[in-house]
Amino acid sequence: MTPVEAERPRALLAGASRRWVRLLPWAVAFVLCVVLLPTTIVVLTADYGLNGGVASALAVAQSAPLLLAVVRPLHAWYVVFAADVAGALALLGVDFEQRLLWPFPPMELVGYIALCLALGLRERRRTLVLVWLATAGANVGLGFVAPHGSGAKELLFTILGGVALLLGGVLRERSEVQRRLVEQETISEAERGRRTLLEERARIARELHDVVAHHMSVITVQADTAEYRLAALPPDVREEFTSIAATARESLGEMRRLLGVLRNEEAHGELAPQPGLAQIGQLVEATARTGGPVEFTPCDAEVPEALGLSAYRIVQEALANVVRHAPGAATHVSLSVSRPADGQGGEQPADGQGGEQLAAGRGGERLTVLVVNDPPPEPPAGPLEVGGTGHGLVGMRERVRLVGGTLDAGPLPDGGFRVAAQLPLTEEDLT
Repeated sequence: MTPVEAERPRALLAGASRRWVRLLPWAVAFVLCVVLLPTTIVVLTADYGLNGGVASALAVAQSAPLLLAVVRPLHAWYVVFAADVAGALALLGVDFEQRLLWPFPPMELVGYIALCLALGLRERRRTLVLVWLATAGANVGLGFVAPHGSGAKELLFTILGGVALLLGGVLRERSEVQRRLVEQETISEAERGRRTLLEERARIARELHDVVAHHMSVITVQADTAEYRLAALPPDVREEFTSIAATARESLGEMRRLLGVLRNEEAHGELAPQPGLAQIGQLVEATARTGGPVEFTPCDAEVPEALGLSAYRIVQEALANVVRHAPGAATHVSLSVSRPADGQGGEQPADGQGGEQLAAGRGGERLTVLVVNDPPPEPPAGPLEVGGTGHGLVGMRERVRLVGGTLDAGPLPDGGFRVAAQLPLTEEDLT
């Protein structure tokens, strides 16, 4: 938005979602202008006996600015308020019946009330108070020169104008509160998603620390014991092994400090080794005992520890979603490795559901993790997670992205749910 567009005044209700609501202020202003203009001329000339030219000028000044009020109600108020006061003073020069309303005839009341309502929808509270004070001051001041004495009916201009200002102000502030509430909800939802993503990344980093620390510890031990395991090492080679061990120990210290940054007061370290492919069977058995029948097709391939941990967590999150959203549903978990020799399509995992074939990846072997559940025996209390906003799906996507794989998660036509991940096994696929 350019500065010129930002300064350009907007029409009343211009932000409404429905077109007829946006056009409503223009329609009301047009109808009031068309009706009040001739009515004011007729009433001022026929009933009050005012000169026709003066009556016409006052009618235009009191009615035409109502069209301007749709965009600039305060500017329109300046004109209409001055014209109403001028009209009241002009009526002091003619002799009209006592029964007629003065200082502001009925048609002026109608136009002024509509104008005050427009002011309330646009202007701030301080401006509305000043407008009402000006209205009351003019009304009370003119009462001192009333040709037939003053009474309660002469205060209608002030009372009805104040009510219109109050009503418009309340509607405007209510709309403003609702708009801010929607904005805050949008911001809160975005912050919630961002916080969930950061928590998952920190959790993944903590788990990968254990895997990397194990390898670094092995390097340190091998470098430290090389001179004892290998006979007749030259002095320069012995110094090289000593340097390697020192560097590895320093790296372990740096990793421990990094882990301290990632951990919080609620994240406690675990002494148990990180799980991998071998532990998925135990996970499936535990789910089968509590959640429902689970069919498992294992895979005994050797995979990197980080990739095995990712596969375990993906299956864990998928089975947790089955327990939460489809309790009692039959579930099929399969692990398989697709190799380049298997062809372009790769190895077809057995899912028991006739699921679509997974592509194998062009660079090398890939581990395929597939979790498919049937519809639950009874309709679940809530819908399956299909929008990707759940904590589990966020974690699965982050783990797959970390190893350079792909994830396909979504509902099936029969009411079940399918999670399919492909994780590259070779280093070439990770780059």
